[in-house]
Amino acid sequence: MNMINAGRSGFSLTFIQAAFILLFLITQQVYGQQDPLASGPMPGYSEKREVLIWLQTRGTSKVYLEYHPAGQNSAVIRSEEITTSEKSGFTASFILKRLMPGTRYNYSIFIDGKKITKSYPFTFATQKLWEWREDPPEFSFLTGSCAYINDEPYDRPGKPYGGDYRIFSDMAEKGGDFMLWLGDNVYLREAEWSTRDGMIYRYSHTRGLPEMQKMLATMHHYAIWDDHDFGPNDSDRGWRNKEDALDVFKMFWGNPTYGVEGKPGITTSFRWADVEFFLLDNRYYRTPNKRKTGDRTVLGEHQREWLIDALAGSNATFKIIAMGGQFLNPAKRFENYSNFEAERQWILDMIKEEGITGVIFLTGDRHSSELDIMPREGTYPLHEFTISTLSAGVSTSAEKDENPLRHPGTLLAERNYAKFTVSGKSKERVLKCTVYNTDGVEKWNYLISEKDVK
Repeated sequence: MNMINAGRSGFSLTFIQAAFILLFLITQQVYGQQDPLASGPMPGYSEKREVLIWLQTRGTSKVYLEYHPAGQNSAVIRSEEITTSEKSGFTASFILKRLMPGTRYNYSIFIDGKKITKSYPFTFATQKLWEWREDPPEFSFLTGSCAYINDEPYDRPGKPYGGDYRIFSDMAEKGGDFMLWLGDNVYLREAEWSTRDGMIYRYSHTRGLPEMQKMLATMHHYAIWDDHDFGPNDSDRGWRNKEDALDVFKMFWGNPTYGVEGKPGITTSFRWADVEFFLLDNRYYRTPNKRKTGDRTVLGEHQREWLIDALAGSNATFKIIAMGGQFLNPAKRFENYSNFEAERQWILDMIKEEGITGVIFLTGDRHSSELDIMPREGTYPLHEFTISTLSAGVSTSAEKDENPLRHPGTLLAERNYAKFTVSGKSKERVLKCTVYNTDGVEKWNYLISEKDVK
C-alpha cells in the first residue's frame, strides 16, 4: 500500500512539474511575442528637408529606421541607431536630414533587429518647396485639447472623467497633414506630478492608448501645454517641478525648438505653406492667479516681446497664435486671459499699432468649443477658435460667461475636435474650420478669407 501511494505521489509530482514547465514556456513565448513598440511611431516636425520621428519601446532596446521615397524601394537609407533607456522613458527621436522637399517617404522600424509592422503604413512627408514657383499648396490639420485617459488606481473616486476614445480613431480617418495639440494633452495626477518618473509614467500611459496609435502614426504632430501637462491644476511659474515638466514634455513631443530668447519653455513657431503658427507657453512664466502684488503676466516680458517681433516679421497669410487658455473672451472666469487685463490689452494694442495682418487665435482649456469674434475700430476683426475637449469631461460652464464675442451657434458642450483646411490661389486663400463630435458628425463650420483679415 505504501509503495502504491508512493508511486501515485511520484506520478502526481511529475505531472505538476511538467504542467508548470509547459505554462512557463507558453508564458515566455507570449512575452517574447509581445510588441516591443510601446507607442508610436509619431512623426514630429516637418521641414522641407528634415523631419523628426518619435517612438517609445517597452524596455531598453536598440532601434533604427530604414526609409525611402515612396515608390523607390531601392533607395533605402538607414538612420542612426539609438539605444532607448529608462532615463529617457525608453523614447527615441530620430532626426532625418537631407531629404527631398515635397516628398512622401515610407519607413520601417527595427527594434533589436526585429522589423515592426502594423495594419497601417509608416509614412512621413516633407513640406513642398513652392515659394517663387507656384501658388502655396492646400493643406489641412487637426486640432483639439484635453485628452484624459482613465487610470483607475490613480483617478479620483466616482464616475470616470475620461471616455469616448474612439474620437482618436475618427481623427485618423478624417486625416490631415498634421495635428496641433492645444494643451492638457495628458493629465498628471496627484500621485505622480511631484516626481519626474511619475510624469514619465503618465505620458507613457496616455501615449500608449490603443485607439490613439493610428492617429499618431499617420500625420505629423506639434504640441503646446496647459496646466495639467505642466503640474497641478492652475499651476504657474512657482511650480517647483517645472524643469522636470519641461524635460518630460521635450522627451515625448517633437517640436522644432523649445524656448525663445535663450530662456527655457515650450515657446516655438513653425510654418506650413503660407501659414505660420506661434506656439506660446502660458505656464512657465505665469504669475500665480492669487498673487496680489507685482507685474501680472501670462507670458513674461521676453515672450510677449518675441511674439510681437515674430508676428511683425512674418509674411504669412494667416498667423495663428496657439495657447492653452482663451484670449479674446472678456469674461473674467477661470484662467481666461482677461484676468490679466493689462498684458492682454498690450498685445491687442501692439497687433493693431504694428499693422499685423492675418492674426487668428487658437485655444483650448474650457472643455467646450466656440468661436469668438472681436470687432476692432479701423481694422479687421480678430477671431479665436476654442477647441475642447477630446476625451476629458465636458463642461457647460461657458454658458454662464458674459461673452458678447461668441459667434451664434458655435458653443458646443460635447467631446469634439476640429479640422482646418487652407486652400485657394495666392492672394485668395481661405481658411475653413470644421468641428466634429466623437462620432465624426459635423457640428459647425466657419470660413475666413484672406481679405477678411487685412
